[in-house]
Amino acid sequence: MSTYQKSMDVISTLTAEQYRVTQENGTERPGTGELLDNTQPGIYVDIVSGEPLFASSAKYESGCGWPSFTKAIDPVNVTEITDTSLGMTRTEVRSSHGDSHLGHVFTDGPREQGGLRYCINSASLRFVHKDEMKNAGYEAYLDQVEDIL
Repeated sequence: MSTYQKSMDVISTLTAEQYRVTQENGTERPGTGELLDNTQPGIYVDIVSGEPLFASSAKYESGCGWPSFTKAIDPVNVTEITDTSLGMTRTEVRSSHGDSHLGHVFTDGPREQGGLRYCINSASLRFVHKDEMKNAGYEAYLDQVEDIL
């Protein structure tokens, strides 16, 4: 059994914005997310389940107004679903175990890094600094973290 799962105890501690984004498929306003400009080394995990989602080494500035990543840290922790809301077809990204709405993935990312842009709401993420990863149980992902200049 996975150590990552949706927890009603955690859900009850979410801010109104975190709840709206993760549980009601909301989107934070562009440019407002607290992790948008984060350049510290570490990983981004699902705020609900704690499952590892993205590494700082895959984060880049896309100019879209939300944190952007070129790939998931472990594809098994990310589920992609066709989203036809808002009169268009997009690919929604959800955490696999926590079932949190994270954002969307697009095919306009850096070509040299696979061409994907995971456009993710800060409200759905918790950042774990590289220095805290071992104690927080994320030691297995340290090899995917590098300093961002």
